Amino acid sequence: MKIKKAVIVVLLVFTAFAGFAQGGKKLDKIIKRDYQIIEGTISKMSDKTVEYSLPGETIQISLDVSQIARIEFASGRSQTFDVSQNNTPTASNQSITAVEVKANTIAVLPIPYVNSQNLESSDEMSRLAQNDMYNRLLDKSANIAPLTVQDLRITNSLLSKAGITSQNIDQTPIEDLEKILGVDNIVAAKISFTVSESSTATTYSSGTKTDDKNKKVKTNDVSTTTANSQLYYYYTVYFDMYRNTTKIYSQTRKPFLNLKDSWMDSVTYLLKRSPIYVKK
Repeated sequence: MKIKKAVIVVLLVFTAFAGFAQGGKKLDKIIKRDYQIIEGTISKMSDKTVEYSLPGETIQISLDVSQIARIEFASGRSQTFDVSQNNTPTASNQSITAVEVKANTIAVLPIPYVNSQNLESSDEMSRLAQNDMYNRLLDKSANIAPLTVQDLRITNSLLSKAGITSQNIDQTPIEDLEKILGVDNIVAAKISFTVSESSTATTYSSGTKTDDKNKKVKTNDVSTTTANSQLYYYYTVYFDMYRNTTKIYSQTRKPFLNLKDSWMDSVTYLLKRSPIYVKK
């Protein structure tokens, strides 16, 4: 009887340990080109697809490799998927509708705005960054003569018709973008950032006072503690400029300040030092 109970106890302990081990199992991480992250267990890979299952499920899900940017395996190994190996529908493998190229015209491409901690992108901030670059070029039109800035609505409309967004624009060759937009100059930028938070606490005490004999006397006043939190943004701005498919300028800059809009300072700095900018 005692032996039977001992066996049961051992089985229960083994079952609990197995369940714990399974629950704490490290998962594979699939990072898609649209910055979505999928955690699961990869069971099979081929040149065209990757098959995986989600935690707690046995159903196998198939994902086209054209949608995958990188896989971080539970073993610690990482595999990056080259853009040239995928079949993502970009201007390079679609039939390109060429627009007549207007000489001395410059277009501002959508600017990816990506949190490098989780690879999440913001379409709203991407549009804001593109508008900011566009307006800076317009404001300095005298400094970039004889170049003319292509209207932003025309740029985005032509890109949209070609199926190009801020999330896949890096996959499209510059020569194709120039044909699609009908320009001979292009500004391409990208903003990557991380965020950290710092908290401080300040305590104000009014529980004592000094009497006529310079002695501290306790009062009924209470102390108050105020907590303040501050977000710090650490940006890296990538700035490229092309003329007739040739890269004529390529710089990377980190803003001096760590404020939410500090990336704008780097854009201004890089633009003023680009080959198209002439001081007046």
